[in-house]
Amino acid sequence: MNEVNSTLLKEIEYSDEDVKTLEWREHIRLRPGMYIGKLGDGTSPDDGIYVLLKEVLDNSIDEYMMGYGKSISVTIDSGLVTVRDYGRGVPLSKVVAVSSQMNTGAKYDNKAFKKSVGLNGVGIKAVNALSNYFRIISFRENECKEVEYQRAVVTRESDIVPTGDKNGTLVSFTPDGDIFTNYAYQDEFVSNLLKNYVFLNSGLTIHYNGNVFYSKNGLADLLNEYMTADPLYPVIHLKGEDIEIVITHSHQYGEEFYSFVNGQYTTQGGTHLSAFRESVSRVVKEYYNRNFDYSDIRSGIVAAISVKVEEPVFESQTKTKLGSKDMGPGGPTVAKFIGDFVKKELDNYLHINTETSDTLLKKILESEKERKAIAGVTKLARERAKKANLHNRKLRDCRVHLSDSKDGRKDDTCIFITEGDSASGSITKSRDPNCQAVFSLRGKPLNCFGLTKKIVYENEEFNLLQAALNIEDGLENLRYNKVIIATDADVDGMHIRLLLLTFFLQFFPDLIKRNHVYILQTPLFRVRNKQKTFYCYTEEERVKAIRELGKNPEITRFKGLGEISPDEFKNFIGKDMRLDPVSMKKEDLIKEMLEFYMGKNTIDRQNFIIHNLVVEEDLVNG
Repeated sequence: MNEVNSTLLKEIEYSDEDVKTLEWREHIRLRPGMYIGKLGDGTSPDDGIYVLLKEVLDNSIDEYMMGYGKSISVTIDSGLVTVRDYGRGVPLSKVVAVSSQMNTGAKYDNKAFKKSVGLNGVGIKAVNALSNYFRIISFRENECKEVEYQRAVVTRESDIVPTGDKNGTLVSFTPDGDIFTNYAYQDEFVSNLLKNYVFLNSGLTIHYNGNVFYSKNGLADLLNEYMTADPLYPVIHLKGEDIEIVITHSHQYGEEFYSFVNGQYTTQGGTHLSAFRESVSRVVKEYYNRNFDYSDIRSGIVAAISVKVEEPVFESQTKTKLGSKDMGPGGPTVAKFIGDFVKKELDNYLHINTETSDTLLKKILESEKERKAIAGVTKLARERAKKANLHNRKLRDCRVHLSDSKDGRKDDTCIFITEGDSASGSITKSRDPNCQAVFSLRGKPLNCFGLTKKIVYENEEFNLLQAALNIEDGLENLRYNKVIIATDADVDGMHIRLLLLTFFLQFFPDLIKRNHVYILQTPLFRVRNKQKTFYCYTEEERVKAIRELGKNPEITRFKGLGEISPDEFKNFIGKDMRLDPVSMKKEDLIKEMLEFYMGKNTIDRQNFIIHNLVVEEDLVNG
C-alpha cells in the first residue's frame, strides 16, 4: 500500500519545469473563452465572431459618446471585417501599444471615459490575438500610421506619414479559422447589433454593407423594432440623467425586457434589470392602490432600460450581466437610483395620461382573472410534474444547468425535445450527460393555438415540458441555454416541430426572442465505402459524396432518428452539431402568423399549401 502511495505522489509531483509563463497572445489563444465567451460558428448572436466585432465597435462608440464623429462605417466581405470611425484617432505614437500591449488604454484615469464599457484595456488586443489578419490605421491631424499583424505578431509597421483623410481609426480583421471553424457572419445578427448601437446613441449613423442605421427616438425605436405584437397603449418613454426607460404592454404571455449598461446589451440582465422589474411593479401597484400580484402587472410587458454606470463591474469579460451594486464610487446604489427615478417619473406619467393608466388597469385585471382561473389546476399540475421528474419518466436530465453561474459549461447546456422511444433512446445513449438533457414526447402535442394558458397545466405533455425547462415564472430560471427540437425529417416530424413552436410562440415567446430555440439538423443519407464515410444533410451533399467516393458506394437513407445508431449519433450532437436557430423579426406578428398556419383551414391557407405542393412537385420532377 505504501509503495502505491509513493508511486502516486511521484506521479503528481510538480517542479520548476511545470510552471509556465505565457505571452499575452498565447494566453488569449489558449483560453479564448475567458475573453470572448464561447467560440461558435456564427449561428448564434452571442458567438465569438460577433464579440470580436463588438469589441472594435465599442471603441468607436466611446468616441461618439465623447462628441467626436457622427458616423461609423462597417463592412464585412468574405470574413474580412472593417470598422472605420471618425473620432479623434489613436495617438500615433501609441498605435502599436493600444493594439498589442495588454492593459493599455486611455480610460483608466480619464473621468470622461468612466461610463464606458471597455475599461480593462483588453478589447482589441483580444481581437488581434484571435485574428489571422489584423490591421489598424490611425488618422490624426493630417498624419497617419498603419500597423499589420498576423495572430498578433507585427508583420508590417509604417512610419508616420502625411494624409488627407479625416481624423479617426480604421480597424480590419479576419477571425482565425483555426479557432472559429467554418464560421460565417449572419447579416441578421450583425444588423441587430448595429441597430442596438443607434437606438442607444440617438443621432449616430452606422453604414453597413450598403445599409444605413439611424435612430431619432432612442429606446422607443428599439421597442417598435422588436415588438411582435401590437402595443395596448402608446410607449411610455422616460429620460433622465444616466437613465432612459420605455414601457408598454401587449396581448401576449411572458415578460419581454431589454437592458443596457453604457451601451452594452446585457442579455443576462443583472442588478439594473432586477431593480427595474421590481420598481415598475411596485410603482404600478401603489398607483392603483390595489394588492395586485407582481406577475399580473408584468404579464405581457415589453420594456427596456438603459443606464450609465461609472466603472461598471460585469460578471465576465463578455459583459452580458451587470454585477455592480452602486452607480459609481460614492454614488447611490443601482436599486435606489432606478427605484427613485421610476417612482417619480412613471407615477407622474400615469397620473397625467389617464387613458394609458385605464388601459393598463384593464390589462392587469385580465391577467389576474386568468391567473385565478387556472389556480385550481396549477397545484395539482406542479405536483404531477415534480413526481414525473423525480421518477425520470420523460426527462433524462444533465448535471450542469444554465443557472449554475460559476460553471464554465453552462452555455453548452441544452435539452433535446424528441418523439418516440427509439429516437430518445439513441440521443440519450449518445449525449454528454454533463450538459445535454433529453425530453421525450409521447406522440404529437396538442395544437394549442387560441387556447388559454390553462391548457399548459391541464395538458400533461405541456405541463411536464414547462416544468423541465423551469419557465413557469419566466426565463430567469431557465435550466438550459438551448432548447433543441429534434424530430424526424418527414411530414410527421415537421408537424411536431410546428406544434412545439406554436406552444412556445403562444405562451413563451420570449424563449424564441432570446434565441434559445433551435432545430436539430440530422443527416438524410450515409454514403460510404471501405475507406471513407460521408453523412449528407442535403441531396447536393449526397451527390457530391457519391462523386468523391466513385463507383458503387453504399448509400443508406435515414428515415428517422431512431434508425441512427448511438455510436453514429455522437457525431451529430457533439462539437460540430448542426443547428438552425429559430428567430423572429418585427414583421413576424405572432397572432397573425399563428392564425394563418395553425388556425382554421381558410381558403388563403389552402391556396398557400396547394401552391407550395406544386413547387415541391416541380423540384422532384425537375
